[in-house]
Amino acid sequence: MAFESLTDKLQNVFKSLRSKGRLTEEDVKVALKEVKMALLEADVSFKVVKQFIGAVQERAVGEEVLNGLNPGQMVIKIVNEELVNLMGSEVTEITFQPGKSITVLMMCGLQGAGKTTHAAKLAARFAKKSRKTLLVACDIYRPAAIEQLRINAEKVGADFFSMGDKIGPVDIAKAGIEYAEKNGDTVVIIDTAGRLHIDEDMMAELQEIKQSVTVHQTLLVVDAMTGQDAVNVAQEFNEKIGLDGVILSKMDGDSRGGAALSVKAVTGKPILYVGMGEKMEDLDQFYPDRMASRILGMGDVLSLIEKAQETIDIDEETGKDMASRMRKGKFDFNDYLESMKQMKKMGGLGSILGMLPGLGIKGGDISSMVDDKQLAQTEAIILSMTPDERKNPKLLNPQRKHRIARGCGLDIAQVNRFIKQFEQSQKAMKQMQGMMGGKRGRNLFNGMGGMKFPF
Repeated sequence: MAFESLTDKLQNVFKSLRSKGRLTEEDVKVALKEVKMALLEADVSFKVVKQFIGAVQERAVGEEVLNGLNPGQMVIKIVNEELVNLMGSEVTEITFQPGKSITVLMMCGLQGAGKTTHAAKLAARFAKKSRKTLLVACDIYRPAAIEQLRINAEKVGADFFSMGDKIGPVDIAKAGIEYAEKNGDTVVIIDTAGRLHIDEDMMAELQEIKQSVTVHQTLLVVDAMTGQDAVNVAQEFNEKIGLDGVILSKMDGDSRGGAALSVKAVTGKPILYVGMGEKMEDLDQFYPDRMASRILGMGDVLSLIEKAQETIDIDEETGKDMASRMRKGKFDFNDYLESMKQMKKMGGLGSILGMLPGLGIKGGDISSMVDDKQLAQTEAIILSMTPDERKNPKLLNPQRKHRIARGCGLDIAQVNRFIKQFEQSQKAMKQMQGMMGGKRGRNLFNGMGGMKFPF
C-alpha cells in the first residue's frame, strides 16, 4: 500500500514528540524538518511541502500548544488537520443530471494509467445506485482497448457501444449518446485514447470531443506509482482540456503516495476515487480525513466496516448469531472458514491490516506480514476435518489430529500449532468484548457483519 514508508517515518517523529513532557519552539522546528524530508521522499511536490510545513509551524509554535497539557498530541492533531486540508477537506461525489437525463463522463489519461479498467469500475459502482451505464469505446488506435472495454462491460453488467477502429472518436461519441437515449441508459462513459506521453494530437482530439458532445464531467485517471509525474500530468491535462476530478489508480502498489498529497493543491481539482486492486469492485471513494488517518498510522476503521458491510454476504440473522458466539468466545471452525472466505472478498488480509490502527505500519511492508501459503494451509486443515469436528473443536483428540494432518498433507506439529492459535483467538475475542464494553463491543462486531479475521 502507498504511504507505508511515509507512515513509518512520521510515526518515529511523533514518537519523539510524545516522549517530551514540554515542547520548545526548537523541538517543533526539528520535528517538522523531519516531516518535511519524509514528505519530499514520498515524492510530494516541493512547493506543496513548503506551504504545508509553513501552515503547520504557524499553528504549532503558538503558546496554547507549547504550554498545553499534551503538546506532542496537539502537534499531531494539527498535522492531521493540515493533511486533510491539503487533500481537499471534503468528499467530492460525481454529480448526475436530474431525473432520467443522461450524464456524460469522459475518461482521459496517459496510456497504461488504467482508463479502460476504471471506466468499467465506475459502471460497476453506478450499478449499485441503480444507474444504467453505457461504455463507449473511443480508443480506436488500440484495438485491444475496444475488446478490453467490451469484456469489462460484460463483467459489470453495463451496456457497450463500439463502431470499430475505422470511425473517428467524435462520431463514435455522438453515436454512443444517441444509442444511450434509445436504450434507456442514464450514464455514458466515453473511454478515450491515451499516449505514452502528452502530445498535441491527443489533446486536440479530447478538445474536439468536448466541443462536439455535452460532457458533464471530465475525469483524469493517473497512475499513483508515477509519483510527482502524476501531478505534472494532471496539471497539464487541466490546463489544456479542463478537469472536474481525478482518479488515482494503483494505490495498492508500492507507490510513495506523493500524488495523493499534491494533486488537489496543484490542480485545484478533487480526487474522487482511488483504485485499490485489479478487480472491478476495487474502487474506493476518496475520503481526505480517512486517508490522513492512514498516513499517520491511525488506521481507517470506518472504511473497513463499510467495505465489510458491502462485501459480506451473510444474512442478518446469521450475522447476529455469529457475532453473539464470537463475543462469548464460542465461534467454531465453520465460522473461521467463513471469515476466510469473506476476507478474500474484501481484498485479503493485507488490505485489512492496512486499515487497522497501528498494524499498518509495523515492520514497514504489510505484504511481508501476510503469508498467503500459511493461509492456504489453514484452509486445508479445516477442510480436512469432519463436519462434527468443525462444529465442536473439543472433539479434536490426538488420533483425530493425526488423521487431519494426513488428510491435508501437513506435519502434525503444524496442525497442533493452528489449533492452539485458534483456541487463543477464542479467548482473545472474549477478552476484547470485556475490555471494549458491552454496547460498544456489540456495535463493532455487528457492524463487521459478525466477521472474525483469521490472523
